Amino acid sequence: MSLFLTKRFFYLCMALIAGFVVAFFLPWLLGPMQVLLGAAGLLTLLDALLLFAPGKHNVLPIFGRRVLGDKLSNGDDNEVKLYLESRYRFGVQVEVIDEIPHQFQRRDVLFETIIQPGQTQVITYQLRPTKRGEYEFGALNVYAASPLRLVRRRFRFDQAKVVPVYPSFLQMRQYELLAIHNRLTEVGVKRIRRVGQSMEFEQLRPYASGDDPRTINWKASARRSSGPADTLVVNHFQDERAQQVFCLIDKGRVMRMPFEGLSLLDYAINATLVMSNIALLKHDKAGLITFSSKPGAVVPAERRPGHLRTILEVLYRQKTQYLETDYERLYATVRARVKQRSLLILFTNFETLQGMQRQLPYLRGLSKQHLLLVVFFENTELRTYLDAPAETTADVYNQTIAEKFQQEKRQIVRELQRYGIQALLTPPQLLTANTINKYLEFKARGLI
Repeated sequence: MSLFLTKRFFYLCMALIAGFVVAFFLPWLLGPMQVLLGAAGLLTLLDALLLFAPGKHNVLPIFGRRVLGDKLSNGDDNEVKLYLESRYRFGVQVEVIDEIPHQFQRRDVLFETIIQPGQTQVITYQLRPTKRGEYEFGALNVYAASPLRLVRRRFRFDQAKVVPVYPSFLQMRQYELLAIHNRLTEVGVKRIRRVGQSMEFEQLRPYASGDDPRTINWKASARRSSGPADTLVVNHFQDERAQQVFCLIDKGRVMRMPFEGLSLLDYAINATLVMSNIALLKHDKAGLITFSSKPGAVVPAERRPGHLRTILEVLYRQKTQYLETDYERLYATVRARVKQRSLLILFTNFETLQGMQRQLPYLRGLSKQHLLLVVFFENTELRTYLDAPAETTADVYNQTIAEKFQQEKRQIVRELQRYGIQALLTPPQLLTANTINKYLEFKARGLI
C-alpha cells in the first residue's frame, strides 16, 4: 500500500464533522455542508490522481538513492547522502525516512523538503557506529505530497543493504595525511628532539621549530636565500629502518568497559590500525598479536604491499571475551613467533595494583627480550567525578574512594617503570596520539 492520508485530510474531516453537527441544530446549513463534503471528496480524488498519474515511459515520478561508502568507520562520523529527484510537473513536498540499522537506536532520521519540477536535492547526515560488524540498512522511504497535501504517495528505494563497520580507517587516513605533510602536531603528536641518530644523510628540508640547530646546513641555506631565518634548511638523516613493531591486544573482560559508546577493545583496535600505518610509513615492519583466555590471531611483522589491509581484516573480526586473560599464553606466543628484538605495544587495562602484579612475571619476561610498552587506560568518568564539587558527606566519601583508584593507577605506572618496563596511562580519547608519541620518542632515542 503506497497511499497515505495526511494530517490536513483529517483536519478537513474534523471540520466537516463539526459542520454537520452544527447543521443538526441549524437545518439551513445542511445543504452547504453537503456541497462542501462533495468538494472535499473531489479534491481528495484529484490529489490522488495527480500523485499516481503514470509518467512518461512508466518512469517513477520520484527517484531516490542513498549514497555511502562500502564500509563504515567505527567511532567516527560517517557521511550519508540522500539524492532525491522529482519528475512531477508541479512542486512536491517530500518527507524522507531512512531506515538505518537498529544498532544506532535512532528514530529521528526524518527530513522534510520541497522539490520543484526537475530539481535534484541532496540531504546529508552523519552516522557514528560504536561497534564493529555488519549493519543492515532498510528502505529509503520517500513520501510525496502535491500542493493540495491531502494524500501522500510512498516510494521505497535501496532496500536491504548490508554495510560492514571496520576499525577506524578514517582516523588512520587522517594521521597518514598529516604524517606525510609533517603536520602530526595538529592532532597532539609532539615534535620530539632526536637524542641519537643514524649519520646516513637522506635529504635537505626546511628548518622547523624544535629541530636540532646542529643539523642546520649553513652553506645550503646561504645558497637558497640571504633573507629571513625561515629560509634555513637542515640536514635530514635516515631513521633506523626495518624494525619490528608488534601491537598486542588484550581481548579479555577488562577490555569490555565502554567510554563514549566505544569499548576499550575498540579504542585499542583503532589505535593499532593507526599505529601500524605510521610504523609502515616510517619504514618499519608492523605486526599484530591478539590474546585472551585462548590463542588469538597472529600477523607476522612485514612491510609488503597489502599488509595493512591484512591487519585491517584481522582487526575487524576481533571480539572481547568474558574470561580472564591468560598472560602465560601470551608470553609463550611471543617467544615462539617473535624471534627478533621488537617493540611490543601491549594494549590492556589494569584496575588494581594487585591485578598487575599477578601478570608482572610475564611482563618482565617479555621486557628482557623486547622493548615493552604497556598501555592501559585512565578512567575519565572518575576524573569527572573528582572534579565535581562535593556537597554532602557521602560525596566526600565517594570522592576519597575514587581518588584511591586514581592513585592506584599511577602506582601501577611507577611499579612497571621500577622493573624497566615502559608504561603509558592515557585517557581512551587520547590513546592514538599518546601511543604514536611514545613510538616516535623511542625512535628518537634510538631504543628500537
